[in-house]
Amino acid sequence: MSAKTKLPPFKAVSADDQTEQAREAWRVFGIMSEFVEAIERLKPIRPGVSIFGSARTKPDDPNYQLTERIARLLSDSGFSVISGGGPGIMEAANKGAFYGKGLSVGLNIQLPHEQSGNPYQDISQTFRHFFPRKVMFVKFASAFIAMPGGFGTLDELMEALTLIQTGKGRKIPVILVGSQFWSGLLDWFRNTLVAQKMINADDLELIQVIDEPEKIVEAIFRHYEKRGFNELPNEHEAMLNL
Repeated sequence: MSAKTKLPPFKAVSADDQTEQAREAWRVFGIMSEFVEAIERLKPIRPGVSIFGSARTKPDDPNYQLTERIARLLSDSGFSVISGGGPGIMEAANKGAFYGKGLSVGLNIQLPHEQSGNPYQDISQTFRHFFPRKVMFVKFASAFIAMPGGFGTLDELMEALTLIQTGKGRKIPVILVGSQFWSGLLDWFRNTLVAQKMINADDLELIQVIDEPEKIVEAIFRHYEKRGFNELPNEHEAMLNL
């Protein structure tokens, strides 16, 4: 065996390394338990609509009030409304749904700052890890609505678009609310991503921009009017393999 391919000498695993490995293993079990608990807890909420947006939006902001109106219409139309469970747009979504006929669902996350649960939740599920929480936003949603927001909102939006584009998730309505807010991003999609062939031009058809609450609800129903809200067999299989 040459010097280059000679195996390194055996190194005993230290007690500290063993402790760290054990912690990693238990972390995996913790993530698994979050999946199991959340799936069981959220069974009653279909059909649901996930609403994303800034945690920093104040109750006197027009976007807060618009979100509350959208959520109330969705709730009265028979949808559960799913938010991140925190303040701002999340609170507005839960508040609108809470006073409607459907369920108000908060998928809360433990964070060192910003996140605190709002009081308008019929079902509240708290996560330590972002990963299982993000899966639940997708798994139980019949539509996504993105209100103006920051990095977290963009993260959820891109996750949804990626899953739909790649066929890993169901093809469901993705609606951006706030045409002026989203115009710069959409221009960049068209003028940079499409122009440089990073995405296909028809990928933009995955996105709808609608500002009127009533038209948002109409667009969701229009998508499902010929097929119903239940998962088709191929969609069910895809969702099992998220």
